Amino acid sequence: MTLTDNKITEIFYLIDEFCIEFHNSVEKHILGNKPKRALKLSPSEVITIMVMFHTGGFRNMKHFYINYVQVHMLHLFPDTVSYNRFVELMQSASLPMAIFLKTCCLGEGTGIAFIDSTPIRVCENKRIKRNRVLKDIAQVGKSTMRYFFGFKLHLVINDKGELLNFVITQGNVDDREPLKNKRFVNELRGKLYADKGYISKVLTELLFVDGLHLITNIRNNMKNTLMELKDKIMLRKRSVIETVNDELKNMCKIEHSRHRSFDNFITNLISGLIAYTFFPKKPGIKYETVQTNQMAIY
Repeated sequence: MTLTDNKITEIFYLIDEFCIEFHNSVEKHILGNKPKRALKLSPSEVITIMVMFHTGGFRNMKHFYINYVQVHMLHLFPDTVSYNRFVELMQSASLPMAIFLKTCCLGEGTGIAFIDSTPIRVCENKRIKRNRVLKDIAQVGKSTMRYFFGFKLHLVINDKGELLNFVITQGNVDDREPLKNKRFVNELRGKLYADKGYISKVLTELLFVDGLHLITNIRNNMKNTLMELKDKIMLRKRSVIETVNDELKNMCKIEHSRHRSFDNFITNLISGLIAYTFFPKKPGIKYETVQTNQMAIY
């Protein structure tokens, strides 16, 4: 997806309005002397450039910044800095970027939600022992396909494909762990559809008390349980969140093996999630609730 100048201006306006409020709220708590010189490239411009990168067809940030932004986008960003300086500004903008995603980009609950986790690999399996960048942070985990080295992105979306919440964990963390945190599910209500990896009687009862009904398929060695027809249909539609994961990895490029620091990994992942929220079309499902007065005979 290529952004037009009007769309870039719209995104910059939203980010800049947030950055102004964020700076005003943080400035009074800063210790020490304030910097005398203003930044040549503001945090809102840095975040906007990151969002542009993740919505375009570029695979390399350095190539995108030097050969596209500094050549074809000077009418929107006239005061660009060197690429090394931009990387420093990009890492310093990770905190406002994360808060902007949490407060301004997440969708609203509709009573129907889907949850899934996807592995974020930081290197190929044959290079696990040689990886030094994220050696003490990333962990070896197991997905449905194979083992991997990296992290897990736990996503919750609604039926419109909008992000409701997310959390990043190490690769060896169980998929059900984030649901045990009340801050993660505090805003969720209604029904939450998941795969068999989320089966847990204790977890289901814990969430049900807070008004969230966790619905999963059953394993082959489990006893059959009664389930409403609409819930069976919605479980078949659960693949919509896998489509979202696919777009995040292949279109927003949140997964690659060229990270040089943990800060770089986080900024790349968060800016990719922000870019997804600005997509005009998101994977979703269509359903209608039909009320009828027909008499049913049992």
